[in-house]
Amino acid sequence: MPTILLYLFVCCIALSLNACRFLEDTEIAQDTSLYATIIANELSGDPSTGRELPSIESPKAQLGMQLFYSKALGGDMDAACVTCHHPMLGGGDALSLPIGTEAEVPDLLGPGRSHAVNGTHYDGGPTVPRNAQSIFNIALWDDALFHDGRVESLDKIPGVNGAGAIRTPDSAFNVAVPNAGPNLPAAQAGFPVTSAEEMRGHQYLAGESNAELRQALVNRLRNVSNSPVDVLPKNDWLQAFRVAFDDPQGDAQSLINFANISEAIAEYERSMVYVDSPWRAYVKGDSHAISLQAKEGALLFFGKVENGGAGCNTCHSGDLFSDQQYHNIAMIQIGRGKGDGSNGSDDFGRYRESGDAKDLYAFRTPSLLNVEVTGPWGHAGAYTSLEAVVRHHVDPMQAIREFDTTQIDPSISVDDRIINAQLALAKLNADIATGRSPVLQTTNLSDEQIDQLVAFLQTLTDPCVKSRDCLSPWIPDDSLSDPDGLRLNAIDRSGNVL
Repeated sequence: MPTILLYLFVCCIALSLNACRFLEDTEIAQDTSLYATIIANELSGDPSTGRELPSIESPKAQLGMQLFYSKALGGDMDAACVTCHHPMLGGGDALSLPIGTEAEVPDLLGPGRSHAVNGTHYDGGPTVPRNAQSIFNIALWDDALFHDGRVESLDKIPGVNGAGAIRTPDSAFNVAVPNAGPNLPAAQAGFPVTSAEEMRGHQYLAGESNAELRQALVNRLRNVSNSPVDVLPKNDWLQAFRVAFDDPQGDAQSLINFANISEAIAEYERSMVYVDSPWRAYVKGDSHAISLQAKEGALLFFGKVENGGAGCNTCHSGDLFSDQQYHNIAMIQIGRGKGDGSNGSDDFGRYRESGDAKDLYAFRTPSLLNVEVTGPWGHAGAYTSLEAVVRHHVDPMQAIREFDTTQIDPSISVDDRIINAQLALAKLNADIATGRSPVLQTTNLSDEQIDQLVAFLQTLTDPCVKSRDCLSPWIPDDSLSDPDGLRLNAIDRSGNVL
């Protein structure tokens, strides 16, 4: 080798070694800072630790899966729980806003699902006003469920209720419902079936109470209804309940009731715990589990704004990455809304439940576990990319001003987004000015830093939620009996089985 080439080769090797040492030193410094942050925030990496969680193989969870996938719990028998919450769609429906009842093709889930042209209040767009939240890790919520917390534990209110007290929409605010169920998911299971847009339909027992609706569904499964609309193609539900509740001689009257229906559905949902992420491995001590870019993102995530960080863990705290509280972040409102505001297309969030002005436009802080697969994001699904929703958090005013409507399905109305967002932003700015809301502080992050935050958020994904094989225990196949012949066999818009 000529001398000059040999010299250049040796120089390249030396430079490469120096670069490697620099990167190694950088990463060691990152790990030191990050592990100190983990200790300071008392993170274990696993929010499921210490909880009693059911196995999907348990008989009760298996019954829950049968019920979850059955359109028999839909008033008009065209929607099931899984319609808006499929494991292969991030535990939701992968839509900004859901279409529950009166779909053009009931078994088509996710993108491509449309409201039938002869459906009630048809306008071409989705009928449900809020984004379908993921059921992944629902067992890890202790305080409340739903965007506005309308199913919530009252344990933390001193002197008001005993342990295990739960409030639902069947009672006034801060008033517990007797026998609401053994846990929040069981209490929550009683409400999608009562919503005309989600599962009930607009014809079935129209005008009747929630209690009457639930009893009618119970009678349908018991096969004792006198209504022809309740006739099932077949009915083997009694045997399914006998197996689940270990009562071989039990009768329909004692076994098939809405409390048992809700409990079984909740056991299925509570078995869906996916926390085995690269971040968990890192917290447990595997310093190579996440990338250098993700470590930079983590330091930004946990860093205080005044120190150049993003301050994300102000709300997204703990191993669940949620403080389980309610905050106004001026999230963009699209779609039909909840009937609030002068034009009826707004959504006042937690205020609708509490009536407290401080809760106007506040929504429950979502968990960030598996956030990579649980979009679209926001209470109305306004953002369809993780990067876009991160950018909203670091500068909501700019995000609102530059909101890209092309990311939204053209069937969804975005006409009132500006006026609705401005009202929420005005409330946020007023709260910040009075010191009431330290939640969002505009941060001047670079594109590189945004990418680092996104890289960190992706480390919170359990690989199982991306694998059909791994998720298969939570998706019924022919080995699990179909008690009524009304199982929703989900397909995507190409006709492929989900």
